[in-house]
Amino acid sequence: MTIGWGLTGILWRRPVFMVAVRHSRYTHTLLEQNDEFTVNIPSEGMDEVLDYCGTTSGRSRDKFKELGLKTAPGRKTKVPTIVGCRGYFECRVVGKLEVGKDNIKEEIAAAVYPSRDFHTLYFGEILAAYGPPET
Repeated sequence: MTIGWGLTGILWRRPVFMVAVRHSRYTHTLLEQNDEFTVNIPSEGMDEVLDYCGTTSGRSRDKFKELGLKTAPGRKTKVPTIVGCRGYFECRVVGKLEVGKDNIKEEIAAAVYPSRDFHTLYFGEILAAYGPPET
C-alpha cells in the first residue's frame, strides 16, 4: 500500500504507527485478515514506484513482480519489507477505529468522503524500526 496518512507516537504506553486505510482498498482487506504490517520509507529515486503503487490495486495485479521489487523477511513480523527503502517500521495491530459520519464533522465528511468511502485507523505497535543494512 502507498499511504499518505500516517502518524507515530506513544499510545497505550507503546510506540505506535497509525495508518489510515479506506474501506475500498485491498490493503483494508489484508489488514482485516492479518494483524501485522510494515511501513517501508521509500528512498530517493522511487518516484515511479510510488506513483504506480499508489494508483494500481494489488487486488488484481502483482505489483512486486511487475516492478521487479525484491523483499526481505521482517525481523520481528511475518510481513516482508521492500529491499532498497531508506527505513522500515514493523508493526503489530493493537487497535483500530472506524472513521464515519457519526464521529467527524459533516463538513469534513462532505469534503473528504463524498462517496462515503471512510477510513479505518489501524494502530500498529512498533516492534522494530531500522534503516537499510550498511553496504
